[in-house]
Amino acid sequence: MNQHTPPSVVAEAVARIKDALGSKGWLEDSSDTLKYRTDWRGRDVGEAVLVARPSSTEEVSSVVRVCAEAGIAIVPQGGNTGLVLGSIPTENRPAVVLSLDRMTRVRTLDADNFALVAEAGCVVKAVQDAAAAADRLFPLSLASEGSSTIGGTLSTNAGGNQTIRYGNAREQVLGLEVVLPDGTVFDGLNTLRKNNTGYDLKHLFIGAEGTLGIITAAAMRLMPAPRGRETALLAVPDPAAAQALLARARELSGDTVLAYELMPRMCLDLAIRHIEGIADPLEASSPWYVLVELATASPIDDLRAKLEAILAEAMEQGRVTDGVIAESETQRAALWRIREEQAEAGRREGGGVSCDVSVPVSQVATFLSRAEAMLRAEEPDLRLNTFGHMGDGNIHYLILRPLAMDGGAWTQRNGHLVHQLNELIAEMGGSFSAEHGIGAQKRKDLARYAAPSRLTLMRSVKAAIDPTNVMNPGKIL
Repeated sequence: MNQHTPPSVVAEAVARIKDALGSKGWLEDSSDTLKYRTDWRGRDVGEAVLVARPSSTEEVSSVVRVCAEAGIAIVPQGGNTGLVLGSIPTENRPAVVLSLDRMTRVRTLDADNFALVAEAGCVVKAVQDAAAAADRLFPLSLASEGSSTIGGTLSTNAGGNQTIRYGNAREQVLGLEVVLPDGTVFDGLNTLRKNNTGYDLKHLFIGAEGTLGIITAAAMRLMPAPRGRETALLAVPDPAAAQALLARARELSGDTVLAYELMPRMCLDLAIRHIEGIADPLEASSPWYVLVELATASPIDDLRAKLEAILAEAMEQGRVTDGVIAESETQRAALWRIREEQAEAGRREGGGVSCDVSVPVSQVATFLSRAEAMLRAEEPDLRLNTFGHMGDGNIHYLILRPLAMDGGAWTQRNGHLVHQLNELIAEMGGSFSAEHGIGAQKRKDLARYAAPSRLTLMRSVKAAIDPTNVMNPGKIL
């Protein structure tokens, strides 16, 4: 069934869902459901006949089973912090938003096995805190970790700030529990490091954006807790210097680089202008900056000496012109806040389009140089905020409207500029969506740039697991 599902069938299904969840498990009034139907940027609002808020895997299964029988679309939602219209209804058919925001338990934590099992609605920061209480580290770290959830983060295979050291969300997963499109529960929760017994099915659902099933719980790996950490904001003349410094820092530090974030001067200007409490940490302005952090689990590893040696060599070679090392956790947090508030600062600045792209780490400086020259040839007065995870090749490319251009002209031009950027990315062997996913927003880009054989295989998987297309329709494919 689709948008032509009879209203009587929809009404009966909604009544059954309400009965299964109880009075605390659903929202129906449009004012109550608005935040669940509104995209994070606040520009798009979808329609839903109900917001279901189950509190257990069994309740998720019940909701999915009812929706599948009635042909009602199911839109899984975690923290709703996505940026590609992946977690709100976008299709013209009856839909239920299924929020995991009541499934927030850490079910088990085995410190000796360096593993925990958390429900999909657990906020990433809560999982980090649970691990820290057991003297362990949950290595996934995101700017949105205070609101993004485990289920949503895995469904988009988010990367974050520490990918250079620990990998993307996918690398943290040992097992999954997933409710399939017919309501069946796939029980793949285990904390084994070696389990070579056929297809590793968990990987089907990581990065699938809820189109193949609903992640309800995940078994995640933990790491030893850091015993030492050093953080510095460094002024660099250009991305080429930053790229050379990255390789040298990994070598001299014994590969203890935890994060390596590249920021142009625009990052500091936007943060200072729009975010209360942020100030420039350095006296003189620089065209580019690097936020670098080293961390180690060894209590005898002298990270400060390593960082100082890295900086001394870099300054002698002209790769670093100035810098500040955090002397306290408060100073460290202040440095990180400049980077972590970029999404909000960009949103408040307005008039821009944000691209989430990646190229091989060795090509970041070349890409930035070529992209800027290409875009400024099209529009000389563009404002560019090109920041991100240089350590894994992922740049968040914010193209801001020229101040002299009105909104109507910008709307007509920005699509062409994004297309030009994507063409360059494809030419350089990169990705037009490094960590934000496809959602509804980037389906045309996927159709254009993905290999035909890949698209065919993806459609075959979708048809096999969700033949009636009830699970987050209109996303990815």
